[in-house]
Amino acid sequence: MSFKNAIVLTGGIATGKSSVAKFFLEDGFVVIDADKIAHSMLDLHQDKIADLFGRDYINDGVVDRKALGSLIFSNKEEKLRLEELLHPLIFEEIFNQSNVQDRLEKPYLIDIPLFFETKRYPIKKSIVVYASRDKQFKRLLARDGFFIEEAKKRIASQIDIEEKKHLGTYIINNSYDLKHLQEEYDRVKKEILYSFKG
Repeated sequence: MSFKNAIVLTGGIATGKSSVAKFFLEDGFVVIDADKIAHSMLDLHQDKIADLFGRDYINDGVVDRKALGSLIFSNKEEKLRLEELLHPLIFEEIFNQSNVQDRLEKPYLIDIPLFFETKRYPIKKSIVVYASRDKQFKRLLARDGFFIEEAKKRIASQIDIEEKKHLGTYIINNSYDLKHLQEEYDRVKKEILYSFKG
């Protein structure tokens, strides 16, 4: 059975998912990263990107992700066109990596930012990294230097973080400082390891 030992790591933009993924990696967990796979697929299929959106989105043989991101987050039809190309490719690669991990009979993470949005992956357990919408907004402005309207579009493109909080199996609250995040991570890691003992 595919994905049998997988746990999805998800959340909202600027909730701190990357920090949590780093904690898991440091503790020896395998983390399959959907974003990294997506980036590699973009560059592997840059000719198709050029056909769909124009050569202006390719610079020196690499997809200009920032420019493409600005386009798709301001145009739903363009976003759907990109997803129709990328999502099957990403799924296939994650599926293949997951099959390798499942043979090891240990829990592993699949970092999928849009897990609840796409409903593509038949994985039962998920970790939601949570921070309030206000925290998301402030962190996004500080971290990526987006203008206010761009930040709002990015957040609005995902399911509301409060809804995701209710959908997750495990919740890691990243609304406070790094010490609190570490404590939240340690608690969830123990719960995961305990659940796999049985």
